[in-house]
Amino acid sequence: MDDRPGIPRIAHLLADPARATMLWALVDGTLRPAGELAYAANISAQSASAHLAKLVEGGFLSSEAQGRHRYFRIASPEVADAMESFASLSAAVRPRSPRSVLPSRSVPVQFLTARTCYDHLAGETAVKILEAMLKARWLAADGRDYAVTRLGEKRLAALEVDLAAARESRRTFARACVDLTQRRPHLGGALGAALLDLYVSKLWIQRARRSRVVSITPKGREAFRGFFGA
Repeated sequence: MDDRPGIPRIAHLLADPARATMLWALVDGTLRPAGELAYAANISAQSASAHLAKLVEGGFLSSEAQGRHRYFRIASPEVADAMESFASLSAAVRPRSPRSVLPSRSVPVQFLTARTCYDHLAGETAVKILEAMLKARWLAADGRDYAVTRLGEKRLAALEVDLAAARESRRTFARACVDLTQRRPHLGGALGAALLDLYVSKLWIQRARRSRVVSITPKGREAFRGFFGA
């Protein structure tokens, strides 16, 4: 039995710029039509259809039909985490002798401050929240993962976080996800997703319909300072 990871297969699927662009357009967790993804990748509808079929077959995307149109989304949190990690790696690993030097684009402050990474919060705010939870001993590091302490159980329960549901999830409970812009981890996994749901339900943050950037409300700023010192 060959137990080697399928890295060559994954690398082959991601090597095409159009496929990589369409995957990155979906990393916010939204469901989008094939036509919109074709436009994002600057390719024809026919080419997009072929690329999307390969991504679905490869396990990167899932699709569903709505009327005459077919819509696509990231197939799993693991795929979204991998795309964010690849993006972080691409910024850290530069060719030694680039053929040309392209002018760098300025990154909007809002993107650096708070955005979504698939189904959990990312950006400076998310990094500071994780650091505060570790410092206050709500969480304890266990390699790449985190365990909730007894104190953390009480504090998170007071925030109305459904820890039982997060633990019953088939995915990793709480994992370090290296932030694309901060180069430090924010909280991913089922617990990270539960916290993002909490922030939205309590109106601490507001999500944009077609953007990963989220807005922190005045109520949210006060709550993040009060609970996390962030």
